[in-house]
Amino acid sequence: MTPSDVFPLSDADREALPALHDMFRRFWSGPLAQAAPRVAYDAFFAATPPLAGVALHPSTDPSLPGWVCVPEQAIGDQALLYLHGGAYAMGTAPAYRGFVSQIAARTRRTIFILEYPLAPETALPAAIGLAAGAVERLRERYGTVGVIGDSAGGGLTLATLAQTGKAAAAVVFSPWTDLTLSGASLRERAASERLLDERALRAAARGYLGGAAADDPRASPLFGIPDALPPLLVQVGADEILYDDARRYAERAHARGHDVTLQEWTGMPHVFQQNVEQLEAARHALDLAAAFLERHMARRG
Repeated sequence: MTPSDVFPLSDADREALPALHDMFRRFWSGPLAQAAPRVAYDAFFAATPPLAGVALHPSTDPSLPGWVCVPEQAIGDQALLYLHGGAYAMGTAPAYRGFVSQIAARTRRTIFILEYPLAPETALPAAIGLAAGAVERLRERYGTVGVIGDSAGGGLTLATLAQTGKAAAAVVFSPWTDLTLSGASLRERAASERLLDERALRAAARGYLGGAAADDPRASPLFGIPDALPPLLVQVGADEILYDDARRYAERAHARGHDVTLQEWTGMPHVFQQNVEQLEAARHALDLAAAFLERHMARRG
């Protein structure tokens, strides 16, 4: 079986979740989300506060477009690449600066937030090509590189790992690994899902795929576990409709002999790690992700 941990819902998070769920509902039914979904998505993620002591600046390397988060006393010969979520159709590097600063401070590693092209304006495989090239470039500059991604960025992380063997470790939060949307959790957890919608996911998948099939492993890494993978940590909320995307990928990768750890968080929504101010689980999950990266990247340093 896949090495896995199930974390129970704490009393503090049980009290905090109703207000958080209400905020989700009000935000995503509000006028900004209806009129300008991309602007709303950026505002939603930009609400995660940046940590003091992490310098933020635009990347000046054309191979690594986006933003850079540099923590105090950063480990000089190691770096991380962050691939953001947004169903491949939303999200920008600046919107993720606060959230990624939380990870940079915990890992003590410089993190590059990649500004990859969005769908439907740009379809498969442009984002993968840029991401794989970014991993190669970071390996040249720093020697040791890890990759982190959330949601669609988690799927992009896994697809990128299949294209390059240069990453030392990877972490994915609630990865979208199956654009055919065949997971049973899509229906079984629909009543508890707070952020995602099957119809919107299907529309986003069509835009990203272009002319490719939905089960193309470049878009749906669940259907193309590579022969080589670095040590991988998969974190998922138990209440989200993409639960099976995370679970099935972890199980299939483990069955292929890869070093994969699955962590499931009871009662948690999609990419709950973002809610570091409200949720103990978010802070704990980010601490565990940082410890995982430290453990596996230090071996390569």
